[in-house]
This record gives sequence, C-alpha cells and structure tokens, in this order.
Amino acid sequence: MPKKDTIQTRCEASGLRMTEQRRVISGVLDTARDHPDVEELHARANALDPRISLATVYRTVKLFEEAGILEKVDFGDGRSRYEDAEREHHDHLIDLATGKVIEFVDPEIEALQEKIAAKLGYRLTGHKLELYGVPIKKD
Repeated sequence: MPKKDTIQTRCEASGLRMTEQRRVISGVLDTARDHPDVEELHARANALDPRISLATVYRTVKLFEEAGILEKVDFGDGRSRYEDAEREHHDHLIDLATGKVIEFVDPEIEALQEKIAAKLGYRLTGHKLELYGVPIKKD
C-alpha cells in the first residue's frame, strides 16, 4: 500500500534529529512489508549496522510513535508491532496458527461500518478491524 513519503523525510519534517542509526532504523521500517516487533527491527537494523543496540531501537520506535510517524499495533500475542502511521487504510486478519498478519481492504465491510455508525447516529472518523482465525483444513 503506497505511502506519501518516507519515514525519514517525515521525521526530518517533524524536526527530529536524525542520527545515522535512526536513518538505518527508518529505512528498515520503510522497507518492511510485515508488522515487525522491536526484536525483529533490531535484527534487521543490526544486520546493516552492527553498532545498533536493542535499546536504541526501543528508544527510536518510541520517539517515532510519539511523533505520530509510527503506529503501534497489538494483535494479542504479547508483542507490540509497528507500522507506518501514514499507510493507506487497511484491516488485518491474524492467523492464530502461525502469527502471520494478512492485510486486506474490503469495500463491503467499509460500507457496512459506515452504515452501522450512521444508524447509531455517528459519522465514522476512523476504525481498526482485526480478525483472528485459523486456516480451514482442506480435505
């Protein structure tokens, strides 16, 4: 799902000081096609720059989250994961067997949510939908 610009450019526009390690971490986040937790981010960033510590990754994601650049998501597995706060809207299906997170957009679900909100007297300004399931066994 395309983004307007990079995490690094939004950090710079927000006035955040971008150290070399923060640049590496922001680049790892920009290329992530999944929802990495801090340990996964650390492994990926550390592969590019071995000087990056786990503590640095924790501090960096907290800073990016506080600046509204990253969004923390929790899929009930006890791990805080991160995604770009400016990604286009999408919902999540979490495979409970593997932990895989599948992103999807369904116009019917979107329309139904708007309809429900209106029926209850509200104009929807946003929402998060997470579905949890296990694969259907094929016989």
